[in-house]
Amino acid sequence: MANGDVADEFNKKPANSGDPEHFEESPDIEAARDQVDEASDETTGYAETEDAGFQEGFTIKSFLGALFVALIMMPGAIYLGLVAGQGLGAAAQWVTIVLFAEVARRSFLPLSRQEIFLLYYIAGGLAYVALGDRGISGGPMGHLIWNQYFIQSPQAASIAREIPWFATPQPEAAGIVQRTFFHRDWWTPNGGAIGVLILTQILERVSWIPAGYILFRATSDIERLPFPLASVAASGATALAEASSKEESWRWRVFSTGTTIGLIFGAFYIAIPVFTGTVFGTAITLIPIPFADFMKSTEQFMPAAPVNLSGDLGKVLIGFVLPFSLVVGTTISSIVCQWIGNPILYHAGLLPKWHPGMESISTRIATNFDFWMSAGIGIQIAIAILGIYMVVKATVDAARGKNKDGRGAWNVVPKGRGDTPATVKWAAMVWFGATIAYIATTHWLLPTFPLWLLVVYGLVWTPINSFIAARMFGLTSQGVNFPFLKELTVMKSGYQGVDVWFAPLPLHDYGHFAQSFREVELTKTKFTSIIKAELLMFPLILIGGLLYWQFIWHTSPIPSAQYPFAQKLWPITATNQAIFNQINKPDGATFVLTAFKPAIIVGGSVAALALYGIMFAAKAPVLAFYGAAGGANAFPGDTIPMLFGACLSKFYFEKRFGTHKWRDYAPVLLAGFACGTGLVSMAAIALALISKAVQPLPF
Repeated sequence: MANGDVADEFNKKPANSGDPEHFEESPDIEAARDQVDEASDETTGYAETEDAGFQEGFTIKSFLGALFVALIMMPGAIYLGLVAGQGLGAAAQWVTIVLFAEVARRSFLPLSRQEIFLLYYIAGGLAYVALGDRGISGGPMGHLIWNQYFIQSPQAASIAREIPWFATPQPEAAGIVQRTFFHRDWWTPNGGAIGVLILTQILERVSWIPAGYILFRATSDIERLPFPLASVAASGATALAEASSKEESWRWRVFSTGTTIGLIFGAFYIAIPVFTGTVFGTAITLIPIPFADFMKSTEQFMPAAPVNLSGDLGKVLIGFVLPFSLVVGTTISSIVCQWIGNPILYHAGLLPKWHPGMESISTRIATNFDFWMSAGIGIQIAIAILGIYMVVKATVDAARGKNKDGRGAWNVVPKGRGDTPATVKWAAMVWFGATIAYIATTHWLLPTFPLWLLVVYGLVWTPINSFIAARMFGLTSQGVNFPFLKELTVMKSGYQGVDVWFAPLPLHDYGHFAQSFREVELTKTKFTSIIKAELLMFPLILIGGLLYWQFIWHTSPIPSAQYPFAQKLWPITATNQAIFNQINKPDGATFVLTAFKPAIIVGGSVAALALYGIMFAAKAPVLAFYGAAGGANAFPGDTIPMLFGACLSKFYFEKRFGTHKWRDYAPVLLAGFACGTGLVSMAAIALALISKAVQPLPF
């Protein structure tokens, strides 16, 4: 379909139309998959047909980029989080690659697409937010900063003595009083809190790389899911690589247009609030963040309905990229469930925790406890059932030779990608060994905690949950979340120790790593480059995080007046954590138990499977079903802007530029927009840092 209109694919029959129609086949999913492949590369078709398809991305240039992020971006991310509660995120990624691409171009050493993408990957890994609700960035060492604050807080006074050694020393310890990590209190006994943190970080990385690879093989190679937003990073890397060469193409022009839009929007959405907050002490927001809340005006005739509207232009541009049927399904589902369903549930007495006067976020929490958390679990169970069936069916069909192109078999991999048919077996063995080691570590730290539950966490629930999330990323580019699962299972187990809430439980979600591998594939970067990058990032993020957190913490207490976000929000978060850390005690709060409703879970599964059957019988796009599943508990205020973008894309831009050309433009435009907002964010961050650094002198 190199020269054809992608829209025509939505009406085509599956390739093996001579056979009886298969339950899992979906032309709209296959068309979306093909479009992502085409939008990410100048040459269409699958990469194994190209002699030089995959290239090494880990070079001396990407190595220097990693050092730049560790030395410059990481301390900025830490400081910004404490001051404003925001991480660098995409800002660190785009600023890094734009800077290095320009330096390389002027040095007559242009960066390849693979090198640019690896810089993007490394920057994202080094600047990630460890505890987003607390504004803690700078890697896993931030967890220790929080633990030392929590154990000293008045909120934790009743349980401070029960907080274990592998989380933090006690409040009177010299390592806490002197505010230093370079004291034996942090390293003893048995390696102390820092030693346990390093051990668990090693095991987590050894686990997620093979787990993410296996999930990628199942959802991308076998099931052929599209991963609609994976092309954004790939398209951005391609555009910047082309700009580094002598010839500029349409990608660079579209990317520049998106960057300009992002700069203008970011100036109003990000820069003005930061500037006014820095200069005047009170931020002026021209565009409501995160959304405009209208519940006070609508709660009388739409009780429990979270009526709001996001002003984030990025959601409109995401609507350009996502498949139209997916966005329509998501929006309709969110409106029906949240704006129509919630008032009905409230009048039926199924939402007792909601009361008039609540805002949208409080309404979300209340309705989740009463209904949508259980319903969401049921919906995700249905998605897991469908996904397991589809992967098994695709594998059997490939084994029987029904797939003429050879895809869909575990023993077929693209040439030069960096893996072999045997890689998935080795990956499974490595993941299993790392998971067993993780379970053993947790059992060593919590010897009286039920071992069988740790086994269920690591070897049963984590694979199932990760597979569900990987499928949802593959279909919608959005993951899933099962809130309070840990709290619920701990309470049901009868374990009453506080130490369980600080222990590294083997409860993970590796689903989003499937999309990471898909991005690597689309940029034609060898998978071995990712392993090399992780081997470099791990010591950088640990050593850099340790040194920078040590300097900031030793200089002044955290929180303090120098860090207004932490000073204001950390006591509130500590109060919430103190409550949750005692819910498994005999006199603890039991509200989590009431949130788990088996009847609603079963009803959610049955309803989701029934809806799938109805839509399949009606020959409706299958992506619309998965959009509906993901949108059931989404804010309509977030999905409506996406629908506006999708309609604008389908009914205006596709007609103006042509369907095929516009669908190539859209992900590049979104990548440019992310770059533009990232540049504005970095400028605003620099302003805030300079302002905080210039302190009035006493003379």
